[in-house]
Formats: sequence, structure tokens, C-alpha cells
Amino acid sequence: MSIAHGPETVVLKPSKPTSLLAALLLHPNTVVSTTYLLRAVWDEEPPATARAALQTCVLRLRRLFAKYGISATTIEAVPGGYRMHCDTETLDLVQFRALAARAGSAGGPGEELYRLREALTLWQGQPLANVASRMLQDDAVPALEQERLRVLERVCDLELAAGNCHQVLVDLYESARRHPVRERFTEQLVEALYRTGRQAEALAEYRTVRDRLRDELGIDPGPGLRRLELAILRAEELAPAPPESAHAAVAVAAGPAALPAGASVPARPPRAVPPVPAFAGRDADRRAMAARLTAGDGPRLVVVSGAPGIGKSALARQTAHEVQEAFPGGVFTLQLARPDGTPVAVEEAARLMPESAPGRRLIVLDGAAGAWQVLPLLPVAEDAAVLVTSRRQLAAVVATHGGAVHRLDVLRSAEAYALLAGLVGAERIAAEPAATRELARVCGHFPLALRIAAGRLLTRPGLSVADCAAWLAEDPPARLALAEDAGLSVPEVLGQALDALTPALREAFLRLGERAEAGDPAAGESESVLEQLVEAGLLEDGPPGPYRLHDLLRIYARWRVRTHEAAATAAPR
Repeated sequence: MSIAHGPETVVLKPSKPTSLLAALLLHPNTVVSTTYLLRAVWDEEPPATARAALQTCVLRLRRLFAKYGISATTIEAVPGGYRMHCDTETLDLVQFRALAARAGSAGGPGEELYRLREALTLWQGQPLANVASRMLQDDAVPALEQERLRVLERVCDLELAAGNCHQVLVDLYESARRHPVRERFTEQLVEALYRTGRQAEALAEYRTVRDRLRDELGIDPGPGLRRLELAILRAEELAPAPPESAHAAVAVAAGPAALPAGASVPARPPRAVPPVPAFAGRDADRRAMAARLTAGDGPRLVVVSGAPGIGKSALARQTAHEVQEAFPGGVFTLQLARPDGTPVAVEEAARLMPESAPGRRLIVLDGAAGAWQVLPLLPVAEDAAVLVTSRRQLAAVVATHGGAVHRLDVLRSAEAYALLAGLVGAERIAAEPAATRELARVCGHFPLALRIAAGRLLTRPGLSVADCAAWLAEDPPARLALAEDAGLSVPEVLGQALDALTPALREAFLRLGERAEAGDPAAGESESVLEQLVEAGLLEDGPPGPYRLHDLLRIYARWRVRTHEAAATAAPR
């Protein structure tokens, strides 16, 4: 449990007030009886003075809330107990349940999947890890975990129904290992492996779980797993369940005649690649990338590089959408970075790569950490066109395999205006053209920042563009963030990129931010350091022209120095 206060997060220590707070937050906006709270705080028979001590715990929590700007009336004393007032802005659990409920009434599987993925980002680590109450650990934590697992199961069902078997394998490997007796995860994993041509691995997963169930529980697998085993042995084609019935057992469609013994089943091509919502600009890049990827001869490799948040993944997805008809074998996307920014191991990425299949294919390797991660994967994709996104330019990749590098700059003013109009609505944007241009300037013309600003406007219909721009301009790095998604947060995205550098490079980048206010940011830095920052996507240009630091990166660098100095000053001595 923690309290978020601006850029800071305060993790509470295990204590009786922390146990009390957990008990109240587990029942938001509900009267929680004093009897229940006493058991949650003291576990065993409460002492005679427990009721008075409970009131003291409440007072301590109210003082803590006041310290961090939370209203002291958040905990309300009512007849018979206490009530904690929470909403989607103040408690992750309320937000999680609201998103899950909204997903259930979504207009289609794509929207439902987006909402559920958004809900899962709110789970960070083990729930109630710093709560000492044995009662809450024994009763509440398993119930919370079941809520999360139900949502994760539904997410995997939707991904499989959409044909995104490769993309969901990472989730399924982890879930099936951690919850071996929860058969649905194993069903999903076996199905995903089989549909991506990994017949032997699918059977091995089934038999591992079958043996564990027999040895530990004395039972056989359920009917869903048994049907899957039979379908694999017969080399039948698995029909993905439609989204509205994704929780049902996997159906096995009547397929073609069985393949010869030992033959593998080709991976099913994913569904059509949808366009990126409100995509704007990059016309020349898209045309050039499409021409190279669909060329009949020569290398078909394209690298899209640039600063974090500058729109590399969006450009790759939009280009894949526009050229997909040239790839009857399918378009496959493999994420090479985890949500926290850490790279996927090469061995794991190689295991998730799609195997050869009839027809030309396009493979998108999104978020590569460097050439070391991409080069081992290219032999697996030798018969496919490959589109790679990375903050780095991956010179070693194109030097050895040919291809082209597209280094992205920020959007032009007209492109940023078009992006905001597409996201927020043309009429609303057209009503304040000057304010829209100012908002784009505050966002540094970065697509990530523009989408965050658009999200704020969309969730506040009464907010004018001018007021939004003025509010963001007061502290852009801190305020360009949407709390429900770390991927839509300028400090999170830029912070991950900066933290991936060596300490020496990190300090050099922060110095550049300070110097950029006075003129040439590169003054005093060695060419080796500057070139490494260019390669990392945090600096632009270089010889023969001057080095450049994007405005948003410059502002972030100064904000980072300022906030870290403030934190160091406030730290106890």
C-alpha cells in the first residue's frame, strides 16, 4: 500500500494504522463495522483498550492524509463503525473495478480489451504486501487475486479470439506457471502454442499439467484440456472462440484431413491490423517505408528510430495497416520491451517469433533495446519483411542486413494540430485554433504528449483548450501524465529511457538540459558522450550540423534535476 503525492510515492510501513487503512480501502464507500476493524488490526482477541486504540489509529491516518494534501474527512465516523470515501481518482481498486465494469458493456472486443488492459496496469506487485494483518492476508488477498485473474483470463481470451497468439504468449507462460491448477490458463497457453505452429511444445505443456493434477490431486484434466489434446493429436484446426463466448471451452472446428505424422500446423495469420486512431503526418516516411517493405527484391528491412514518445510504434502500426494486403501470410507484432521498459531476453523473443508459413509475412519488432536484441531474430525472419522500432538507430543491423533507417523528428505544427483535431474533435479544436497551437507548443509537438493532453480534454468536456494549455504549461513534465496508464506518462516514459543509461551519460544529459537554456547544449561535452546520447534517442543531429535537444526533453531534464534536488533536501539527515 502506498500514497501517491505528486511525483512522489510514499510506501506505508507495516503497522496497525496501515492494517486499519487496508481494511477500510477493501470496502470503499461502505460502512465497515468496528468489530471487523478490530479483528483486522489485532487478528487475535483484541485487548480491552482496543476500541480507544482504534480511534487513535484513525487520528494518525487523518494526520497522514493532511500531510499529503488529502482531506481529513476522508475517513468518516458513523454509527457502528467507519466509512472511507474513495473514487476512481483516489483508489486504484475503485478504478480497477470501474474499468472492468465498463469493459463488460463495451461496444466491441477491441474496446473491451483496451479497458481490461488498462485495468491490469493498476496492479503493481503483491496486494497488501506491507499489511501485517493475518486476517486480511488470509481472506482479502486471495479474493483480490481472483479478481485480477478473472480479468487476465478474459484478456487472454480476447487476444486469442483476435488471433494475437504470439502477443499473448508472454502473459500465458507466466500465468500458467504461477497458477498450475487454474486450468483455463493452461488451455489458453496450449491453444496459443498450437496455433503458432508449436505442436510439440503444446503437447508437452498439456502433459506436464496432466501429470501434476494426477500426482498432487488425483484428478484428470478437465474436458477443455482433453479436447485440446485430441485436436492436436489429430492435427485439427482450432477455431478461435468469438469474443462474446471467449470464456467458454475452446471449440475445435472440423478441419482438413490430418497432416502427416510429425508435421506442424502453420500459424494462423492474425486478424486485420487496425489503423492508429487519429494518426496524422509522417506522409513521406510512410510512403518510403511501404515501398521498401513491399519491394519484390533486395532487403526488406526498415528501422524506425527516435526519441522516446516521438511516435515510432504508432508509425510502425499505421504503416503495417496500410501495407497488410501485400502480406497474405499475416502481420505479426512482437513486443521486445516489457511495460516497465526492461528488454525481453533474446531466448524468450526467439521462442515467440512466428515460424515460416505460406505467403509473404511482415514481422514488427517493437521497442528493440539495441542491435544485440534484433540480430539473433533476423535469421528466423529471413523470408519476411521486418519493421523494427527502437530509440537507437541500430547501425549494426542495417550494416549487416541492408535496409533503411527512418529517424523521426517531432511533428510539424500542422501535423500536431491535425492529431489533436482527430483525437478531440474537429469542431472543438477549430473553436480555439490559437490555443490549440499553443497546446501543441507546450507539448513540444511530441505525439505522446499530444495524446496525453487530448486524453485530458476528452475526459473534461467543459475544459477549454486554452485553460488546458495554461495548466500544462505551469509544469509540463509532471502534468503530462494519465494516472491509469504508465505508457501515457511523460515522466514515466522519459524516466525509463534516462534510467537505462549509464550514470555518466545520465549526468551528461541532465547537464545538456541546463545548458540548453543559455545556448549551445553541447558545449563542454566530449563528442563520444554526445554521439552516445544521439544513439540513445535523447539528442539530435550532430556533425556536420550542431547538436539539438528537443524542447520537451530539455524541460524534462531541468524538471528532473529540480525534483531530485528537492527530494534530496527533504530527505532525513
